[in-house]
Amino acid sequence: MKTLRNMAVWLDERLHLTALWASSAGHEVPATSGSWWYVFGSATLLCFIIQVITGACLAFVYIPSTSEAYTSLQYLNHVQFWGWYLRAIHYWGSNCMVAFMTCHMIQVFLFGAYKYPRELTWISGLFLLLCTLGMAFTGQVMRWDQDAYWGLSIGASIMGRIPLIGGQLVHLLLAGPIIAGETLSRFFTLHVFIIPGLIIAIIVMHLRLVLAKGINEYPRPGYQVHRATYDADYADIIRKEGVPFVPKAVDKDLIFSAFVIVLILVLALVFGPKGPKGIPDPALVDTNPRPDFYFLSIFAALALLPDWMEMLVMFIAPAIGLLYLLALPFISNTGEKSARRRPVAVLSVILIVLVIVTLAWYGETSPWSPDMVAWSGAAVPVKFLKGRTPLQMHGATLLQNKQCRNCHSLGGEGGERGPSLDAVATRLTADQMVRQIIQGGGNMPAYGKKVTPPEVDAMVSFMTTLRPESTPPSRDSAPPMNKLPRDFAVVLPPAEQADAKK
Repeated sequence: MKTLRNMAVWLDERLHLTALWASSAGHEVPATSGSWWYVFGSATLLCFIIQVITGACLAFVYIPSTSEAYTSLQYLNHVQFWGWYLRAIHYWGSNCMVAFMTCHMIQVFLFGAYKYPRELTWISGLFLLLCTLGMAFTGQVMRWDQDAYWGLSIGASIMGRIPLIGGQLVHLLLAGPIIAGETLSRFFTLHVFIIPGLIIAIIVMHLRLVLAKGINEYPRPGYQVHRATYDADYADIIRKEGVPFVPKAVDKDLIFSAFVIVLILVLALVFGPKGPKGIPDPALVDTNPRPDFYFLSIFAALALLPDWMEMLVMFIAPAIGLLYLLALPFISNTGEKSARRRPVAVLSVILIVLVIVTLAWYGETSPWSPDMVAWSGAAVPVKFLKGRTPLQMHGATLLQNKQCRNCHSLGGEGGERGPSLDAVATRLTADQMVRQIIQGGGNMPAYGKKVTPPEVDAMVSFMTTLRPESTPPSRDSAPPMNKLPRDFAVVLPPAEQADAKK
């Protein structure tokens, strides 16, 4: 034991391991920071470590070539032992990393941890969030399927609209004017080398800033930050109630990290990996490509915005938002930290989260995109066919063959671009249905030249039966001709008056 102790002392004198431990894992933090609210930062770091390990394993099999990438993913899914599970862990680890990083940024914002003296800590965390989103986007392209191809096409199209430098940026992103073999090679380099390298460098700086300026104490209502006194106040907090991070304040981080590992493993086991969904083919137009969940809100916003708002939503608003977040620790450098005394900050977070979640829901359901196989894959529910006349049955057949179900659902199946037909007879009269089919209206095009009058009559005959049994059909609000007042006169246009005389 004496020999081992002497060896340990000798190593410590040369490597300063004790001092290194005391200044890193063993550094003192406020006792109040050992809270469940502070676990999202360590969870994000854990997810990144999982991504590095699983990504390195996948790189042994994945071939970054347009002719081999899809095949190598299929090999991982169906041939390689536990290959599908490794891909699933990598995919769900990416999702969790973005989610926990977002939670961490929200917690830092609500706790006022961006204020003096932690301005650079906030800025480095913001760049980590951007790099994480960059990793997620490049990872989606690495699947090299239909979703990846069209997602990349949309991204390049947006970038190409940047004034003055759009064309050069597209050429830099795609390694040429179009999506080709060099494009995947470039994204592989970004995903495996450049962006992870940036993340590691920023993490080192971020942790260094945390060690240098300390972990933000749990905010107390009424306790304000003053530049002249905060450093002394924080030193006084450490002196009175400071505890070493390891082992006193790390317990909740370890418990939550174990939960994160189990969560990723269970999600990977239950839901498996994502894709690949079809060989990328520019000649095969995918009508409903969806990005991963963290880009669904952007996908929905771009799909729903009118033309005149494109420049505002795609470029001006994101630029202003990013500049505001970068300037936030300098604009609001002192003052109240507690969220209880900052209602504007709390309401802003709630509003932004609600908007993002709502847009993500629309992005997942994509009600603006027709279901192109509904006409052949979504059968008419039996309840809508019982007791129907031959003409009405023929109308139901035409409703399928004319691909109306691609945009209009029936019995919960079909497209959602147009309103459901389940109770259409309670909204429109027969005459209104005829007019809607022939002339169109709203988002519906006119089909007057694509259907014959007998076909229109058959479809309308069927649709007039589509209503709940307890609900009466829609009726015209005009009174019957035999009940009009005596002084009521119908004035026809001149052309129709001539036809009436004939």
